[in-house]
Amino acid sequence: MIFGGETTNCLFVFLSNSFSFHFDNSYLLRTKDFMVQVAIDWAIRNVGNCRNAKRNMTDFAWRSVNHDCYDSDNGAGYLCQCSEGYRGDPYIPGGCQDINECDPKEKYPCFGDCINLMGNYSCTCPRGTEGNAYMKGGCHKKDTFTLALKIVTGVFVVAFACFWLYLGKQKRRLIRTKQRFFEQNGGFLLQQQMSSFRTTTFKIYSKEELEKATNKFSEERVLGRGGHGIVYKGIFEDGTVAAIKRSKLMEEQETREFAREMLILSQINHKYVVKLLGCCLEVEVPMLVYEYISNGTLYHYIHDKNFEVPIPSDERLRIAAESADALAYMHSSASPPILHGDVKPANILLDDNLVAKVSDFGASKLAPNDEAEIATLVQGTIGYLDPEYFSSCRLTDKSDVYSFAVIMLELLTRKKAIYFEGPEDTRNLASSFCEAKKDGRFLEILDAQVRSELKVEVLQEIGDLVMQCLSRNREERPTMREVADTLQKARRFQRHPWTTEEMCTEETESLFSDSADIHDGDSNMSYSFSQQAIFDVEAGRRQF
Repeated sequence: MIFGGETTNCLFVFLSNSFSFHFDNSYLLRTKDFMVQVAIDWAIRNVGNCRNAKRNMTDFAWRSVNHDCYDSDNGAGYLCQCSEGYRGDPYIPGGCQDINECDPKEKYPCFGDCINLMGNYSCTCPRGTEGNAYMKGGCHKKDTFTLALKIVTGVFVVAFACFWLYLGKQKRRLIRTKQRFFEQNGGFLLQQQMSSFRTTTFKIYSKEELEKATNKFSEERVLGRGGHGIVYKGIFEDGTVAAIKRSKLMEEQETREFAREMLILSQINHKYVVKLLGCCLEVEVPMLVYEYISNGTLYHYIHDKNFEVPIPSDERLRIAAESADALAYMHSSASPPILHGDVKPANILLDDNLVAKVSDFGASKLAPNDEAEIATLVQGTIGYLDPEYFSSCRLTDKSDVYSFAVIMLELLTRKKAIYFEGPEDTRNLASSFCEAKKDGRFLEILDAQVRSELKVEVLQEIGDLVMQCLSRNREERPTMREVADTLQKARRFQRHPWTTEEMCTEETESLFSDSADIHDGDSNMSYSFSQQAIFDVEAGRRQF
């Protein structure tokens, strides 16, 4: 027998695992009926390994899909086997077939719904349950509340995150807008100028402060509405009560000059002028903060009050004199002079003691020191507008004088500047008065209480004063200082105790020595209170 290339005299041969085979002499006597372990170790060795074999797919030994190739562990060569989830012979076409893992379950455990997949399988808990279906008892009834809570929580977290990002973006945009308005309205300039006025009480408020003080500008806080904006009652955290005005749109020129004008107006300190406490510049149109005056407007006091309730004539004179004094201060004592531009009863407030306070500088202008008039768009209220200002658009201190004359007429008549009683051509109070004055019957249009309480001489003097103030030629009108002085002298004349018998003529003449002629060379205003005082004293003596 040839074995291993050599000739042997063995009667038979067999294959055996060298590691487990041990020779026994009995094998010489037996030629059959004994078993030995045999192991076949082989590989495809013509190309060395899998990587080399895959380079030439024609000679590659595998013939079935779904196979795996691995290198031999005992020398060069490679072997093939079916992929996991498949079984069969990878060396023949279609030899690797899918294993149905759902049957038997002992090898591939599934305690739920099993679905066989190519090379794998899916095992899920039955509908209405949840958990691990690959282990026994792993599926349990689904907690719908917890699931819903998780879903809601997830949605809320996402929504909250989006909302927070949106708020952050809006907040940054709002801050940029506030800064732009603050700079546009002269905020930095105003802050710089305020630093040089260490004693000023003027304050720059934030938008949030004013919103909080007015309950977000609630309708319940509205004090009044005018041509230049809406006024709200504001209550600040420290208990301070103020009037907050939201103005309407301003011209570009007005916006540029706003900071300078606010600083000048804040320096006004007059007992008959409403104090400007501060402003807000973080909005498109700046908002103003004034001291709060509690008793309403002069318009309300004259016209909304029951006409059966009398208004003492001396009180009417006092209110007129206080208002005139405030305007005279603005025209002649402020630096630069301030032209109000919208003088009317609605812009004169009354405090608890009915003291007049001129307010609302929405149409006010600062007059340059070298100019007596300002070119501007016509602003104001019909019935109070100076005809010359209306036609020329040139606002002057005499424009305020004309408007104030209409207020004096309203105090004397308790009629509105424009009223609808009577013929159509007499519905303008100023025109009606001028016609009546020319005809010598102006006393007829006065309130009956005024006619009965004021001396005829006082009425005549005030009538002449109003007539001059209403002159269509502004050069013929007196100044507000002259108007204020005349009203003060009229009040003193009206209230002086002329019935005192001991008063002599010399004392009376001394008392009125400064009241003779209000305007030099003006025959219409040359009435002397001193002469009439002497007459009344003499008449009083004759009565006794």
